[in-house]
Amino acid sequence: MTFKFNNVYLNEVATIAGPYEKKGPLGKMFDKTYKDLYCTETSWERAEVRLLNDSMKMVLKKSDLKKEDINLVISGDLLNQISSSSYAVYDLKRPFLGIYSACATNVEALILGSSLISSKYINRCMCSVSSHNMSSEKQFRNPTEYGAPKPKTATFTSTGGASSIISNVKSDIKIESGTIGKVIDMSQNDPLDMGAVMAPAAADTIYQHLMDTKRDASYYDLILTGDLGLYGKEILKDYMLSEYKIDLTKNYNDCGVMLYDLLEQKEILAGGSGPVCSPLVLYTTVLEQMKQKKIKRVLMVATGALFNPNFVFQKENILSIAHAVSLEVI
Repeated sequence: MTFKFNNVYLNEVATIAGPYEKKGPLGKMFDKTYKDLYCTETSWERAEVRLLNDSMKMVLKKSDLKKEDINLVISGDLLNQISSSSYAVYDLKRPFLGIYSACATNVEALILGSSLISSKYINRCMCSVSSHNMSSEKQFRNPTEYGAPKPKTATFTSTGGASSIISNVKSDIKIESGTIGKVIDMSQNDPLDMGAVMAPAAADTIYQHLMDTKRDASYYDLILTGDLGLYGKEILKDYMLSEYKIDLTKNYNDCGVMLYDLLEQKEILAGGSGPVCSPLVLYTTVLEQMKQKKIKRVLMVATGALFNPNFVFQKENILSIAHAVSLEVI
């Protein structure tokens, strides 16, 4: 399902990152970074709240706006009951929608906010997400203190907070359309191979977007997935070609691969993941290229694995979803 938006623009962004992201190739592009995973707090969970709250305050400051200027905040994260978002948004005292699509949450927020702006129900929306490597590992897999070895297919949950301001105030970047994805089950059940889990959902959403808009993949200067990693990225390219006869070899990349130096940062394994992975890339290097008009059309396809540990322990398949937004330079 694809929507065309009227008069919706990306006005400002803010990115806050952790130590591993700081060491990556985009480290100097973030608005703020922390030198350790505690981020001056006493727990991983409080650290994630700080990262998200920092991004919210930062995007207001960069926009020269007050919190009262925001009609709605839409935010999500990975922790149970999206608790990071609830705690982080408390200080803003603004209307709040908490959402969850796992690592696809940022694009879901942009679609929902853009729909409300395009329909003229609101004028300005803040869209935010966060994730934290340690809080996510503790919740979804094993506490890192266990020292459990991981296979090379495992991805690394990114640490950071990211916020954007979208509105009907014209800027250089418009949010042209959005595609809501479907829940996909490809009989995958390995929580340490998220690329294989999510690649089919990305393929389904890309294909649906192109069919709905009657566009060829070459319409976009860049088709960008959220966090498939090294192996999921290759699976997607192969799947698109075999299933849909669509060639992504010329204009496709993955945020999980771009966020880190995978040759030097061996601990990252197959690449980055987490809700904040895609905006840390989209809102820095990709947005900079768009502002410089090196690229003018970007399809951002965020991917999410929809599972919890109980389902994995019960040998259930891991479901996935992908949502997409089209960004264009005007």
